[in-house]
Amino acid sequence: MIVRTLDEITDTDADVRSENWRSKRIVLAKEGVGFSVHETTLYAGTESFFWYANHVEAVFITSGEGEIEDLATGEVHPLAPGTLYLLNDHDKHKVRPRTDITCVCVFNPPVTGREVHDADGVYPLLTEPQPTTV
Repeated sequence: MIVRTLDEITDTDADVRSENWRSKRIVLAKEGVGFSVHETTLYAGTESFFWYANHVEAVFITSGEGEIEDLATGEVHPLAPGTLYLLNDHDKHKVRPRTDITCVCVFNPPVTGREVHDADGVYPLLTEPQPTTV
């Protein structure tokens, strides 16, 4: 069993920040459970382009408001607490928070925590050795 708090992650290597967002990586690939979990805050008034070509991501909004644009279709969807979006087709998208948005993100395959978005908004597919059970 793993029990972890956000306070334990704050200001560690698992607390990753950019100009537009902050992501606290709670569960990572090293745990060997097949997914990773992050609490991410997207900052008000920013616009972020993402394309997870190597991952599927589910995002559940817990606070804040804004919108997400599907760049393939041009559709814009509102984001508010209780909204979930699933990037099941490796969808290229933009997120535009009107207020700070806090969300819980789940990635499959799991991220290692070392990924950095490239110029296309993509995380590379990095792996970790899986723990062995005795």
